[in-house]
Parts: sequence; structure tokens; C-alpha cells
Amino acid sequence: MPRLFVMTFDLVGGTLDSSGRSDRAIDTLLRPIGPVIIGISLGFTLSLLSVSWVEESCDINIIGNEGIVLSQDESLKGARRPNSISTGNGGEEEDFQPRIIPYKPVTQSQPKKLFRAKYISTELGIRERLFVGILTSKNTISTLGVAVNRTISHHLDNVVFFTGTRSRKIPHGMVVVTHGDERLNWNMFQTIKYILEHYITEYDWFYFAQDDTYTQADRIKTLVEHLSMDRVLYMGSPEEFIGGEMHGRYCYGGFGYLLSRSLLLRLQPYLEKCRNDILSARHDEWLGRCIIDYADTNCVEEFEGQKYYYYEMGKNSDPSKEDNVQFKNALTVHPVSDPEQMYRLHKHFTEIELQKTYEEIEKLQAEIKNVSVVAFDGNRSALWPVGINPPFEPKTRFEVLRWDYFTEDQVYSCIDSSPKCELRGIDKLDVADIIETAMGELNKKYKPVLHLKKQQLINGYRRFDPTRGMEYTLDLQLEVVNQKGRSRSITKRVHLVRPLSRIEIIPMPYVTEAARVHIILPVTLQDQEHVQQFLEAYATNAFETSENAILTFLFIYDSIEAQQVNQNDIFASVKAQISAYEHRYPTVKIPWISVKSESPSQIKFMDIISKKHPVDTLFFIATMKTSINSEFLNHCRMNSINNWQVFFPVHFQYYNPDIAYHNQPLPNTIDLVKEAGHFDRSSFTEACFYNSDYMTTRTHMSSDVQENEEILENLDIYDMFIKYSGLHVFRAVEPALHQKYSYQPCNPRLSEDIYQRCVQSTLDSLGSRSQLAMLLFEQEQGNST
Repeated sequence: MPRLFVMTFDLVGGTLDSSGRSDRAIDTLLRPIGPVIIGISLGFTLSLLSVSWVEESCDINIIGNEGIVLSQDESLKGARRPNSISTGNGGEEEDFQPRIIPYKPVTQSQPKKLFRAKYISTELGIRERLFVGILTSKNTISTLGVAVNRTISHHLDNVVFFTGTRSRKIPHGMVVVTHGDERLNWNMFQTIKYILEHYITEYDWFYFAQDDTYTQADRIKTLVEHLSMDRVLYMGSPEEFIGGEMHGRYCYGGFGYLLSRSLLLRLQPYLEKCRNDILSARHDEWLGRCIIDYADTNCVEEFEGQKYYYYEMGKNSDPSKEDNVQFKNALTVHPVSDPEQMYRLHKHFTEIELQKTYEEIEKLQAEIKNVSVVAFDGNRSALWPVGINPPFEPKTRFEVLRWDYFTEDQVYSCIDSSPKCELRGIDKLDVADIIETAMGELNKKYKPVLHLKKQQLINGYRRFDPTRGMEYTLDLQLEVVNQKGRSRSITKRVHLVRPLSRIEIIPMPYVTEAARVHIILPVTLQDQEHVQQFLEAYATNAFETSENAILTFLFIYDSIEAQQVNQNDIFASVKAQISAYEHRYPTVKIPWISVKSESPSQIKFMDIISKKHPVDTLFFIATMKTSINSEFLNHCRMNSINNWQVFFPVHFQYYNPDIAYHNQPLPNTIDLVKEAGHFDRSSFTEACFYNSDYMTTRTHMSSDVQENEEILENLDIYDMFIKYSGLHVFRAVEPALHQKYSYQPCNPRLSEDIYQRCVQSTLDSLGSRSQLAMLLFEQEQGNST
């Protein structure tokens, strides 16, 4: 490197010594490119210094299997060219020639059909928390068994009663499993076996008790919620075995006991051995010995910080006078001598739980008030009542909630739009309850200084707020009495709120969209002109789509028309149209039924139709103006539940096109907008229900019919289900069910209520208020000119 730099500088220096002018010219020429030359020289010098001068090894190179040149010590010396391959002949290489390999598709086996569970919880392995089994007998199931069911069934999801034998009549609302033998140990064995066969995959915990045991259901639920589901646990009241020969402790059956799912699964392989090998005079001892011998588990009273509290009830004891701490904390109480004592116990423990709830509410309200002090809005953020949602705030004038005015005897907002009606039924009880509550709170606030007595309710207002509940404002005239006995009358205004309770999920029976719908279409003489239009629409929506439905025509004749049916059948043209559609669609059959009736009663017609169909038939009663499609039929299937619910849809009624589209062209399709129509809440003609539900309800109605046959004409099917069935009557708007407008006068032979509803429905279907007002305005303008 230094030498190179010296040579460069000597050359430049030599030229400077020769001639002054030429030197300056050369200097002018070399000055711009001098740095470039120096840079190139420097880079070349550095590259020479960085080269590693290593002699080639004399080792014999061997070409490996992969074409990599290796020495004898297998060190890497070089690689083959990318386009060459070793031949193995002296290390010579030749060019690689590509070879085409024909494609052979991989034959796939037939995929197995994927099985999906009916419920998501089954597929995900989600189980319910608690199963309750009550051990009863033939003699006590109708007394103590019913009392147990009434006190715990509405708190628990599944309560099953196990008995040896039973009478023919089972108490209503109870699930009873009969083993066919009165031996206690045999019944215990069969009960455990039945649970392993039917419920072991559905529940984590299994609680058993006798029918002479009172169970505080909410406390049992709370207990299992704090226990790990995978524990092998046998929990209850530990007892020594009779005689003391057997080691370990069993759970006494009188106070109930809790078994985990893991314990029952461990016991399952040995259940038959327990039945054959273990002898015991008591069923709880037999089960305890089986669990100890084969599951190696003893009965415990406390586990994971949770204690199983129980209390032994004395004979003829009064629960309200029991002041024992163990009694107040008890999960179970035994023995219960009769149903009346069971109900007294339930009332006592319910009051205890209610008082605890009130105390917790007061504690939470106090905490909210304390926290609200440091909130942005200060104490204003803690709205009254504390802990309840704030009142609804309307955004427009149409959202303002209406207050209803009432007194102690009358209410000034009636269902039938009357200005005033009598306060009765549940409304009267509601008003009496809030007045009593208001007086209790006022006396609690002013005692012992003042005592207040109600003289009368001057004004009462109430409204339903969907965000918080029912609100009340009362103006009370009170008599105030002080400690000296002096009194005077004052007026006090109070505000009350009945908050909405906790939202609960109501279990519904499983239904599918596979049921066949039998559509019943009543036809009168006035309906003939609409038959062709109805059949065309129905053929498009049902016949051509192979809808799982059967259309049945119900021809209604009066007495004169029925006499002339052979000479002049008024429905001959309709029957000809039916035959034409059956010919057009060979797989379709359209049955029809003819009836004679002087009065158009839905119930009388259904009595005839019901007898001609099986009990599991799903009916849909339609009208000639109804537009039926697959979407609505699926809603009919899903909302009609056998032995549970009937469905009365509210159809969308089109307005009179001459009014709704006055001086406008008719649209090709009509949307669900307020200018096109409305949901007709005055019409109850369409209905979906099962034949079995109709027959059962009709049976309940028979006694009243014998006393007054006119009831068949005064009621329609909707009223019948409301008054005589215990089913859910599901009344909801149905966007998929439409009715076209056509004027049809109401039959004066209808009952007064049904006739008035028909008239109201006809008037409402003319047009909206704005449309009718505009039409009247145009007429008045035309008359004035």
C-alpha cells in the first residue's frame, strides 16, 4: 500500500520538475480525476490484502451420492453445477435431461357422514348443574310428594319422583318413575341405575331426598355452584353404621345427600355387585356401604369450605318460633309430618331469604350513594330509586310515555277505548297493594313521632316504563296523629316504582319445521269471486315448491242453498277450478268439505273438521284474502307447539288502493310501509294450533255449552283458547302474512263482540288517517269550487 501511494506521488512530482507551462496544463488535467484514481488504487489495494492465499489440498476428491464434491475427510470443497448430475463414472458429469412423470390422481375414500348432535350443549359437552330425585311411595306421593313438588319445582330445572308403585292417577305437574317393587333397597338400586342410564351425561350433581324432607332449593343450588364438578364427593349428614362393625360413615337419607357425577361413574361398574352382595335394612345404609366399598369414599359434612347444614325438626314444632342458628342456615329440615308443616317451613325460609335480599339491596344502595359523591355529576348520578335504571328519556314527541289516571274504584284508560271503566281484577289488586306499600313506608319514616292513616286517594297516576318498570304517583289525603293525640288532615304526594324482576329464560319444547300444515279455507257465496286469484297465488307458493301442506276447502251452505245443491250448486264453479288445478299438478290433491250452517261459527266448523283428522294434525285457519307462503308456514310450525302453545298471527292488511294510491299508479310490489297498510289487530280469523289442543280445550268447554248452547256462536276460537285452555296463546305481528284489500260486509248473525271487531277491522283497512283526511280535503275543495 505505501509503495503504491509513493509511486503515484513520484509521477506527479516528476512532471512538475520538467516544464512550468506543461506542468500547469497537466496539473489542470489531472486535478479533477485525481480523487478518482486515488479511490480506485485504494480499493484495489484493500482487495489484494483481503484475499486468503491457501494451497490446494492434495486429498483425492470423491463425488458423493448427492453430487457434492467431498474430500476423504468429508469436508465440503465444492458443488456440482445446477444443470448437471453425477454419473458415478470417474467423477465425470453429464447434462441433466428432464423426465415427465404422468399424473395419477389420488383416489379418495368415501367421506364418512358427519353426525351432529341435536343440541349445541350436547356437542360441546355442556351439562346442567343439578338433578333432584325425591324418594316417595304410593301412600305419600299425593300428600307429601305434592307438597315437595310445590315448594321446590319452580326453583329447580328437573325434579323427578321415584316410587315403588303408584296409583293410576298421577298428580298434575310431577314427573314420576315407578320401579314396580316396594322393597327400599331394590328401589334405591333401580333409582341409581335409572339415573346412570338417563341423566348421567346431562348433570354434574345429583341430590336425593325423601318426601318427608323439606329442601331449601336456592341454598342447594348455591352449594353446588361453589363445588368443583370433577370431585368425587359424597356429602350429607354423616352417620355411623348400625352395630359399628363397618368402617366409614354413610349419609343419612332423612337430611338428603349430594352425589357427584364422578362418584356415580366410579360406582357404575360395581352396582350389580352391590345389589347381590350388600344386605342392609335401610336404603341409605345400603348405598353408603356400596360407595365406601367400591368407590372408597366416605360421607362428609364439609368440603372445600362449603358446609352441608341440616336440622332435625321436633314433633309439632312451629317454624316461626325456631330461633336456632343451625335451623336458620339449614339446607334441609327433617322430619316433616304433613303437607301443612311443609308449607309453613317454605313460608318461613322464603321470608328469611327475602329479608336477606332486602338487606343486600340496602347495602348496595348505600355503596352506590357513597361512590356517587365522587362521580362527575355528584349525587345527581345516583338516581332514585338507587340501583334502578334511570327513567326513559324520549327523543321525539311520539316517544313520550303516557300516564294513566285512576282512583280507588275507576281507571280512565280502558282497553275498549271507553273514557272510564271499573277498576277490577289484577288492576284493583295492584292499586290496593301500592297504597298499602305507600302507607307502610310513610309510617316507617315518621314513626314514632307521627302516625298516619289513609283517608282517601285523591289522584293516582301510573305508567309503564320499559327501562325500569311500573311507576306510580299518588296524591293521598292522610290523617296525621302526633304523640299527644292531636290530629289533622294533610295531603301528601308519593312516588313509587315497581321495578322489573330478573329476566328468566323459560324452557320451550323442541320443535322443527318438518310438520305438515293442514290449511282450512272457509268459502261462502261472497268469496267465490276471489277463489281464482287465491289458487293462482297458492299454486305458485306451495304447489310448485312442493310445500309440505294440504289445502282443504270448507264450503259453507245455508239451509236454502243446501236444499238446492243437486240442482244448482253455488260452488260448482269453485269445484271445477279445484279439479283443473289437480289435473295441472298430478301430485296434488285438494280435498273439500261441505257443511250447512245458519250461523257462521268457527267452533262449529272446527268440530266437524277436527273429527276428520288425526289428533297430531297441525291446522292453519286461513281466509280467501290471505296470501300464504313458505316463510309464514314455517312460522306457523315453529310457533305452534303441541300441548304448549297456539299461534294467532296478526296479518298485514293492505289499504284500499283507491285511497292509498289516489291519483297515483299502483306499484308492482307493495312493501311493509305505513302508507301501504297496517297490522290488523282487530282480526282474529287466522290461527295455527294442533288438533289435540283443540279437542282438549273443547272438552273443557263442554260443561258450559250444555248450560248455554249460544256460547258456540258468541265465542270464536281465540276466545275459546283464552278462557278454556291452559296453553300459551301466542299473539304476534306476522310480516310474512299479508291480506289484500277487498270490501266484505260483516255478517249480522255474528255475536256482538265479533261483529264489532269485524266492523272495526273493515274501517281500519280503508286507509290511514292522513290519506282519508287528504281525500276529504280534496272533496271539500271540489265542492267549494
